Amino acid sequence: SGINAEWPLRPGQDHTFRPPYYHRNCMSEFMGLIYGNYEAKEGEFQPGGGSLHSIMTPHGPDANCFTGASNAALNPVRVADNTQSFMFESSLSLKSTTWALKTCEKVDDDYWKCWQNLPKLFNPNQK
Repeated sequence: SGINAEWPLRPGQDHTFRPPYYHRNCMSEFMGLIYGNYEAKEGEFQPGGGSLHSIMTPHGPDANCFTGASNAALNPVRVADNTQSFMFESSLSLKSTTWALKTCEKVDDDYWKCWQNLPKLFNPNQK
């Protein structure tokens, strides 16, 4: 019941490794970038932008982030220098307004394409 809110302040982190991940949430998730770069969609997710992933919508980093992190040495690295982002999560469904979807003319209709170049690595025969 109710709304959960997260405010991940990410002004740079030492000794952090952030592997690529894909997930679904049992809640709605709205993320926004105040300033800086969001490494999971470098160069595409701009400051002032936001993304909404409704309950059980799969999502994760773009193909470039996935490939880079998958091939990087497993050493601690600094991430999110000079970046401020936030996230709100809710067990309730969130709905975008008509202004957000149409009037503002800022919706990225090609957002889904960032995952099209992901390699298919699942092997159902591997045990």
